[in-house]
Amino acid sequence: MVDNDGSPPTSRRRHIVRLAVFVAFLIGMFYLVAVRRVIDVEEVRRWVSATGPAAPLTYVVVSAVLGALFVPGPILAAGSGFLFGPLLGIVVTLGATVGSAVVASLIGRRAGRDSVRVLLGTQRADRIDALIERGGLWAVVGQRFVPGISDALASYAFGAFGVPLWQMAVGAFIGSVPRAFVYTSLGASIADRSPALAYAAIAVWCATTIVGVFAARRGYQKWRGQASRAEESGHTVDHHDRS
Repeated sequence: MVDNDGSPPTSRRRHIVRLAVFVAFLIGMFYLVAVRRVIDVEEVRRWVSATGPAAPLTYVVVSAVLGALFVPGPILAAGSGFLFGPLLGIVVTLGATVGSAVVASLIGRRAGRDSVRVLLGTQRADRIDALIERGGLWAVVGQRFVPGISDALASYAFGAFGVPLWQMAVGAFIGSVPRAFVYTSLGASIADRSPALAYAAIAVWCATTIVGVFAARRGYQKWRGQASRAEESGHTVDHHDRS
């Protein structure tokens, strides 16, 4: 017996189990790191500060790994601002953000890409690949503007769906600039005791949130329209083939 997409049921079950284990692992990591806070970010910050002139580069690498492990980005960005000030801190934050996106995407691609394709079926997976090729970059950018979505979790999902690494890196950079400024500036304002910097960060945060909500709504509607047209086109081709 073979399913409609040509894959045996046993193969599909194996991929379902593989994805389930991967998702369970991510949920467990999210709970331990983001909820229970088993990683002491303050201790990490003190350790990085002790590395002296290499501290900015060290923080980029360490923060990239911690971000992929679900340590909240705002905490890492604020730590960057506290340690390095608003200007260098923003550079460090963006470097770490891009690093986290690439690391999480690579793991997601390695762990889930083949299974996702098998479960979606060849034709549907090819249509999604075509949509990603046309708009994957802006999907990554748009996700970064939407409040309340874990960047690491989204990056794992983007990797599993095959978003190219260059789109992940460029999209994470573009989409993270406003938030990098906001949270890094807030951290720097604590260190410098600068109310003006804090007010500027809050103003940018409010504007970014509003723009993000409207952009996400518009982008989702556009994506749904493209997906519906692709689905209808696929059904038309299937009908002609059967005829």
